[in-house]
Amino acid sequence: MQRSPLKSGSYTRRHFLACSAALAGTSLLGAPALGRTALGEAAFGLGSIDPFFAAAYVAFKKGYFGEGGLEVEYLNSQSGPRTMQMLAAGQILFGATAATAAPALTLAGKPASLVFGFDRKLTYANVIVRREDFDSGKIKTLKDLAGKRVGATQPQSSTWLMAVYLMQQAGIADQVDIRPLGDLATMLGALKTGSISASMATMSMMEQAQAEGWGVPIFDATTEASWNAFMGGDVPGIAALTLQDTIQKRPEVVQAFVTALVKAQDFITANSAQAVTDAIYDDYLAAFPRPAIEKTLGIYKETVFLKDNLITEDAYNRMAAIMGDGRQFSNEEMKKVPYATCVDMSFVQQARKAS
Repeated sequence: MQRSPLKSGSYTRRHFLACSAALAGTSLLGAPALGRTALGEAAFGLGSIDPFFAAAYVAFKKGYFGEGGLEVEYLNSQSGPRTMQMLAAGQILFGATAATAAPALTLAGKPASLVFGFDRKLTYANVIVRREDFDSGKIKTLKDLAGKRVGATQPQSSTWLMAVYLMQQAGIADQVDIRPLGDLATMLGALKTGSISASMATMSMMEQAQAEGWGVPIFDATTEASWNAFMGGDVPGIAALTLQDTIQKRPEVVQAFVTALVKAQDFITANSAQAVTDAIYDDYLAAFPRPAIEKTLGIYKETVFLKDNLITEDAYNRMAAIMGDGRQFSNEEMKKVPYATCVDMSFVQQARKAS
């Protein structure tokens, strides 16, 4: 049987740990000198630049980490796999990326736990194409991507996994070439110039492509109806995580970190999309058109953001099902990383009890 091109990016545990070791020898060039606070310093890597990280941006902008006695450095770690590698290598203490990172890291020999949930939907489970291809009838549905290239970030990333899943659902898994392109901006540029026929996309990417007039979604998972038909309930998309060793040795630091994010989510919930945009746009999201960011945040506030930040066992199990069946891991491997092993919501619960 011919090996599917969808499998070509799979990582072995040895390859993952080798990448982590290599990263351990690098430095955060250009990082500002950090002052001393009661709980010390921590680097926080965010896997891309997108409004689905709004709670993190608000926590930085409003000084919520410092209020809890923790000095946190912001780092754009550029992709999910790189965020995982940097966390495993000890270059960052916390990461925010796809929730799939915790079970993946744990299976790779670096036990990690999700400690804060950003959302209840996979906001990157969308597919966009060029309008000219859509209007001409060349690409109208996922099935039309047979024999074509689809952009994702990196092999084993959340966008890659969802591309694999969607192509399997469409029955064309062996006929699609999923291309790892690095980051969201590169994916959008590659689609616009025709280097790929379709791209996985966050909502802000969809909004930008549509606003500029050249892009159109052929699969949009952002609406309640399409999402429930697609997944049947909540699925954690983006989450903050840390190594279990950090939880055991520095629980007070983890608590301060999570409490700051909870405060940030409460700010988002209590304020308009315009006010949230005003707070974070210039410092974190200026690469996107402002109207697209404000519209995206408005929709995220209503249907995507997880207002209590609690990842439930049912939601985790839906995510685990996507990761299994040989897409990212075997079902036997996924049995080794149940909810109780890879999710610790005690810090969110404590923060909400204290608020």
